[in-house]
Amino acid sequence: MKLARLNSPPRKSVRPRAAKLSRVLFPAALCGLLLSPPAVAPRAMSPVAQDDDVITVETNLVVLNITATTGAGDYVRGLKKADFTIFEDGREQVLTNFSEEETPFAAALLLDTSSSMEGRVSLARSAAIRFLDGLRGEDSAAVYSFNTKLERVQDFSNSRDLSPKAFDLGAKGWTILNDSVLKAAGELSKRPEKRRAIVVLSDGADTRSSASAEKALDAALAANVTIYSVDMGQAFTGSPITSTSAGTLRNFAGKSGGRYVGSPGGQALREAFAEIVEELSNQYTVGYRPTNRSRDGRWRSIEVKINRPDVSARTRRGYKLGKS
Repeated sequence: MKLARLNSPPRKSVRPRAAKLSRVLFPAALCGLLLSPPAVAPRAMSPVAQDDDVITVETNLVVLNITATTGAGDYVRGLKKADFTIFEDGREQVLTNFSEEETPFAAALLLDTSSSMEGRVSLARSAAIRFLDGLRGEDSAAVYSFNTKLERVQDFSNSRDLSPKAFDLGAKGWTILNDSVLKAAGELSKRPEKRRAIVVLSDGADTRSSASAEKALDAALAANVTIYSVDMGQAFTGSPITSTSAGTLRNFAGKSGGRYVGSPGGQALREAFAEIVEELSNQYTVGYRPTNRSRDGRWRSIEVKINRPDVSARTRRGYKLGKS
């Protein structure tokens, strides 16, 4: 994708996809506010999940990572604080923090290796290699596999090489997609990077999780994690199970401000992974303190408007504010 610049002088060169970007540091005052990650309420991985449990943001500073694009899908740079208007439950909020910068991100790759992924594990592994190859020097990623249980294949690092353990992975067992997303969100909440992402490669058919999809999504939103989901079940398009599974993956991506990728192979997948890396490198970060101070654990919707023609914003759709 090309970078669109508004009211900015022309540059001699344009950064290629997934190329290394120069790191721009936060002003010190902004760092102190935005680098404190929102906490995720601890949860034991018990056999039965409580539907009324609420995983919530435990801070009065709401941080949003916003992707701004034109109608043609080009990233828009050069926007100012005054170009953004944030609404929470329909009420305009006052931005206290704003930055446009190329900062490091942390990502957790979740590779589905359950029995339903028979014949597609190697494709998921190749996709993970593609993603790691696109990392910049300051970015960090961890790789997990999940079936009946979640296993860490390699810890967070800026390595471009996939661990040899990944080449021993085979398809077996049940699928704990929701539990894996919830656990990855908890791990990312401990990271110092303010931009955090989960990239999940799965057919989406959860068969054994303790947590609901809603609870997993709440955990991601609480940790300010964007979910990018790659649907590996598209080979069975038309199946009712596949349709429901695709809906789960779409919901994870849509509500967290990420992307759903429905083409699991070939050039489309390679381009999608390059674009995910580029997108995480080209975002605006804004912060506000909500006018509604109530900590009731209820859902709060977020809407972002950009005061420029033909420019739209994508970010997480809301969050829950829990008791302090």
